[in-house]
Amino acid sequence: MIQLIVTGGTFDKTYDHINGKLFFEHTHIPKMLERSRCALPIHITPLLLKDSLEFTEEDLQKIENTCISSSAKAIVITHGTDTMTETAKRLAKLKLEKTILLTGAMIPYAFGSSSDGFFNLGCALAFSQTLSHNVYITMQGQYFKWNEVKKNKALGLFEKI
Repeated sequence: MIQLIVTGGTFDKTYDHINGKLFFEHTHIPKMLERSRCALPIHITPLLLKDSLEFTEEDLQKIENTCISSSAKAIVITHGTDTMTETAKRLAKLKLEKTILLTGAMIPYAFGSSSDGFFNLGCALAFSQTLSHNVYITMQGQYFKWNEVKKNKALGLFEKI
């Protein structure tokens, strides 16, 4: 079984056509899994629906505790890209015997075919089944160990350091 922890981020934002702002309404994960015809045994845990820049210490503790208490050996976390590396570092310090992948999107899934979220989720689910126990970030079809990646804000992508 794969535990899929939903925390929000751009991944789950929706566009308000009236005021032109992004907001959280609900997670898109169940719809995405259904649309992809995913046959994996997945347990979805909707933990938060927040921008990662707004995470509190309590929110980060919830993520940690959910990873610790999960019986799954493979965990995928949808997460905002701005603080993804920081959360990955925190999770790595726990030294869990689990494969944990954090993924997100630069463009909300609700924007349709221009979003990278669908692809990133698929990659995270695939990598969670093949990588050894550690904490990783996966974006743009690549995976990186938690301490070997940074977000290049100028280019809008993640790259190896």
